[in-house]
Amino acid sequence: MNALPLEENLKKYACTASCPVRNVISRFSGKWAMLILCVLAENEATRFNAIGKAIPDISPKVLSETLKNLESCGLIARRIYAEVPPKVEYSLSPVGHSLMPHVNALVGWAMEHFGDISRSQS
Repeated sequence: MNALPLEENLKKYACTASCPVRNVISRFSGKWAMLILCVLAENEATRFNAIGKAIPDISPKVLSETLKNLESCGLIARRIYAEVPPKVEYSLSPVGHSLMPHVNALVGWAMEHFGDISRSQS
């Protein structure tokens, strides 16, 4: 499939500045980020507490940090309404929407192979 020698093929992962895995995929590959992206993909605009209820085992601190990270890399958008108290909603950005077909493919694979992997861990 790949005609490059192994050493040459592995070099693309070595450079921290130009490696897409290190600099792009790692931003949304954690278990919380993927779950948050899935929640936002299934709902238009979602408030913080609603995301927390959808993922009950995430702490508010980790949820907040993960949302900030996803926003800083452009995968989600945060909208603040000028109300008292302030209302904040999160949604996928256009870049986040473009990512979801790939995430959904991975989710489908995970669902298809969940039993196999669970049995392997036993």
